[in-house]
Amino acid sequence: MKNSITIALLFVVSLNYSCAQNTENKVITPKEPVFSTELFVDELQIPWGFTFLPDKSILITEKEGKLIHFRNGKKTIISNVPEVYNRGQGGLLDIEIHPNYQENGFIYLSYASTEGNEKGGHTAIMRAKLKNNALIEKEVLYKAIPNTTKGQHFGSRIVFDNDGYLYFSIGERGDRDINPQDLKRDGGKIYRLHDDGRIPKDNPFVDVNGAKTAIYSYGHRNPQGLIKHPLTGEIWDNEHGPRGGDEINIIKKGGNYGWPLVTYGINYGGTPITDKTEMKGMEQPIHFWVPSIAPSGMTYVTGNNYKNWKGSLLVGSLAFQYLERLVLDGNKVIAREKLMDGLGRVRAVKEGPDGIIYIAVEGKGIYKLIPKK
Repeated sequence: MKNSITIALLFVVSLNYSCAQNTENKVITPKEPVFSTELFVDELQIPWGFTFLPDKSILITEKEGKLIHFRNGKKTIISNVPEVYNRGQGGLLDIEIHPNYQENGFIYLSYASTEGNEKGGHTAIMRAKLKNNALIEKEVLYKAIPNTTKGQHFGSRIVFDNDGYLYFSIGERGDRDINPQDLKRDGGKIYRLHDDGRIPKDNPFVDVNGAKTAIYSYGHRNPQGLIKHPLTGEIWDNEHGPRGGDEINIIKKGGNYGWPLVTYGINYGGTPITDKTEMKGMEQPIHFWVPSIAPSGMTYVTGNNYKNWKGSLLVGSLAFQYLERLVLDGNKVIAREKLMDGLGRVRAVKEGPDGIIYIAVEGKGIYKLIPKK
């Protein structure tokens, strides 16, 4: 009888998720590719993040802890990189330059750090400058606590908004029932700082007793995509769900994104997490995936180099090893397109200063998508 009840419950949960799915969750493969691929930077293992310098060279993070400067076809290893906690999903993660890099030279890194009293690690944010192939003037702007030896859900992406505020994401580190809904704890949050690490006075929880005042939004699981929408200036994220329920969210000041109280996913073993997909006072995603694609990296296409792509989102899939294009009508996803199917785990996606799309693929390197004329 007990097994019958469990099976019936799982059926109802699966049916509810199926009904919640929108038609845009059907993914198609394009008949005529609008690009060819060129392996631009080869022999990379886990290129977690990359960013372009003003001279169009590229800084690339390798998860194991290497920072690579790729310029004129040559790779140079940068020294004096922070020591990383290379475990599970942790290591040297994202990299971004300051919006006024040409004036101040600041580079921002996210990484898993062992700094602290406990064993293990947690996500940290550092800024530094590059000189003579070494990082100098290193400053840790934020270090999440407490450390844990768990290997999952470090986040972590970095982005600046139009006002120069620094946003970064930290996953809930596998403590889903503790961290994401508790403002007094790190993890499962998106944070906002001044570019020098100071807490903005108008952050939403600065007057909440005991709260981590850098928090901008909470109730997140493991955000590995974070961008500034080029037209609205809004901050968008994508984040991993469990089995089903990956999401794209528009980040609102003080917003609660629900994890794990609401979700479109279920446990990896097939049991339900909750019967709720929405709750009063919690934000809804603008898009969710069932089944999960394990999204990592995201960019908004601003140019006309690729036929009909302008205004689309590009998202990398780790689980199914392809690049996904999401066609938008405002904030609504109206179609999905599968690109580069089977190429490998797409870790990061960027539109370069030349308007060309670059994607980082684990075990291979960084590809350029060459538009077909």
